Amino acid sequence: MEKIAGIFLFFIFMIPMYGVLIWTYFCPEDSLLWGKRWMYKEEPEVSEGAIRYAKVASLTVIVVLTIIFGVLIFS
Repeated sequence: MEKIAGIFLFFIFMIPMYGVLIWTYFCPEDSLLWGKRWMYKEEPEVSEGAIRYAKVASLTVIVVLTIIFGVLIFS
């Protein structure tokens, strides 16, 4: 029963995290500038390297979290 409760809590906390990671993968410029646009008078340019890093990092975290979740469920 304790294991089921842990999996349930992990799943509940992972839903928003997966949402943010998927948003970061598909809209890296918006996610990198989220909460920082007020600091600039004009729209800032995000470098291609920063965009590529955000996409790779979000995809890596999605894969790792999925593996961790799979290990928790099937162990």
